[in-house]
Amino acid sequence: MKISRTAVSLNVPDVGASADFAKTHFGYEEAMAADGFASLQHPDSSTNLIFLQTGLPTFRPAEIAGSAREGLLLAFVVDDLDTEYTRIADSGARVVTPPETEPWGERYCQFADANGIIWQLVQWT
Repeated sequence: MKISRTAVSLNVPDVGASADFAKTHFGYEEAMAADGFASLQHPDSSTNLIFLQTGLPTFRPAEIAGSAREGLLLAFVVDDLDTEYTRIADSGARVVTPPETEPWGERYCQFADANGIIWQLVQWT
């Protein structure tokens, strides 16, 4: 199997809110969009983020078509966590966890968008 690209698709109540958060704070660019749908790409990653409006009839299986936020973290490895944390926090993003370092060397921080999606930055020390 050859996989040329990966996408993560998340159901959210407000597609525009999560898409704008990704574009404003994480550097994503809109690849395509329609009513209830946005596909975003990043110039430094081969993973697309897709946001689908919760309740779209095209989402299958219907029994798992709820909101994506429960128990979900979007984690991004960065080179300079403290600089990125300051930039994002200073631009008004809601901080969930300020920078912390785990005993095993993972330094991380977390933000939340308007849909409750948790966006985590990670730097390995």
